[in-house]
Amino acid sequence: MKIVIIGGVAGGASCAARLRRLDESAAITIFERSGYISYANCGLPYYVGGVIENQDALTLQTPLSLKSRFNIDVKVKHEVIKIDKENKTVSVKNLVSNDVFTEKYDKLVIATGASPVYPDFYKPSERIFTLRTVEDTLKIKSFIDAKSPKTATVIGGGFIGLEMAENLMRQGIKVTVVQRDSHLLSTIDSDMASFIHPHFLRRGAALLFNKNVTDITEKNSVLYTHIEGCSPVLSDIVILATGVRPESKLAADAGLTVGLKGAITVNEHMEAYKDIYAVGDAVLVKHFVTEKDAVISLAGPANKQGRIAADNICGIKSKYSGTQGSSVIKLFDLTVASTGINEKACKSLNLDYEKIILSPLSHAGYYPGATAMTIKVLYDRSTKKILGAQIIGYDGVDKCIDIIATAMRAKMDITELQDLELAYAPPYSSAKSPVNMVGFIASNIEQGIVKQFYYEDIEKLQERDDVILLDTRTQFEYMRGHAKGFINIPLDSLRSNLHLLDKSKKIYVMCQSGVRSYIATRILMQSSFDAYNFTGGYRFYSGVLGDSVSKSAYPCGVEI
Repeated sequence: MKIVIIGGVAGGASCAARLRRLDESAAITIFERSGYISYANCGLPYYVGGVIENQDALTLQTPLSLKSRFNIDVKVKHEVIKIDKENKTVSVKNLVSNDVFTEKYDKLVIATGASPVYPDFYKPSERIFTLRTVEDTLKIKSFIDAKSPKTATVIGGGFIGLEMAENLMRQGIKVTVVQRDSHLLSTIDSDMASFIHPHFLRRGAALLFNKNVTDITEKNSVLYTHIEGCSPVLSDIVILATGVRPESKLAADAGLTVGLKGAITVNEHMEAYKDIYAVGDAVLVKHFVTEKDAVISLAGPANKQGRIAADNICGIKSKYSGTQGSSVIKLFDLTVASTGINEKACKSLNLDYEKIILSPLSHAGYYPGATAMTIKVLYDRSTKKILGAQIIGYDGVDKCIDIIATAMRAKMDITELQDLELAYAPPYSSAKSPVNMVGFIASNIEQGIVKQFYYEDIEKLQERDDVILLDTRTQFEYMRGHAKGFINIPLDSLRSNLHLLDKSKKIYVMCQSGVRSYIATRILMQSSFDAYNFTGGYRFYSGVLGDSVSKSAYPCGVEI
């Protein structure tokens, strides 16, 4: 059996290795147009920043290693320029000699990945970079080493943009991030992103939100990034991180079906056409949560899809069950993780959802080094199905998001999180882990033990005189800062002051993290008051409010 794979990296290389493990006699050839067959995409920004010092560490496999261990023929700097699906051949161009030849196949795997999106105004320049391949990384690193740029503009506040911003700043470069959205990282909601922005601002970055770049011009080795509503941003280099799109032209030209964003349409076996499979960032997937078509570029799913395609080529009927978009990113000392869909997506889909926001410690509070994390979990009110989660913090964030992602795969309802028996020791977690706490809160909501209100409700509540806004923190905490209109009765003195509260009015209760206000609402509800607990606590409220005020005061991103 002759198998041709177009593209390496995650999907193509994992498919090839799995094929060999399943079929020792197959003739397997990979054509890769770059000079590297299998490399760590996600590690590229860290080489620019000097965190990864050895360039060779980026290369996971080489043509020689794949040949010696797996007997796979790898042709780098070879670009497949045409697929003839009827005659089962591909036309290949040697990018070194420019020779073109034809290769026959019995089975074909397309793993062409995704390519950077170039804005309409883009013009090639030695000072404007994208980051997708090892070659891109080496060009950026070489320029920095040779020219020592002092300033950089990063266009795009997604994963690559932020990782590049951080690593450029590690090199002492002053960075401005221009983001078309209202916040950084579109995978999370704007309220959660409020905890990311200060980490960049405190380190000297400038952040510009809701801004569209209209042009980039160059004069005397200085780039002028022209932005709607702002003066041009001057910098020595520009990083374009405006997203990627499926690299599917080859497949479309061959008559294969493409769908959303031009992604290649495949069935659950990763089959695009008879004897043709497609995997990785180039393909259209079903979103595991919404069951709708989606294009999600992640290394984990690409590896799994490569394995599934190999299984089916070798007669094992493996199925791909969809992508839920689990991701994690390190931003300086902060960790940001998410899985499933966010609140913005819930609203766009008109879902009837509930949200839980809490700020637990990473491990037992009495053990040194505990840090707070902010968790936001969304679930369907009718089915209790977990729709998505977002977590921001330091230690333990990756562990908690993985537990929730696993629970989603197992189709557990949100209240069942309270039943999970998770490892506990003071240095690692609490006896009631943060994930257990999500389940406890959801159970209380579903049983009517607690009612919630949210950040977006507060402004209207502050305008009403038929409600009581109550802060149950200590007097010292209250004096250090509180939400407008909230009166202070500390939790420990609430029972003795119930006579001061009007039972004809609804009471909206806040504390620092949501725990004391929950206890307060239970006291109030059992004393015939109609009480609501603020989800997230004052810590969450002040973070979101502070971010909103900052954006209003500094609309063009001047650092605070």
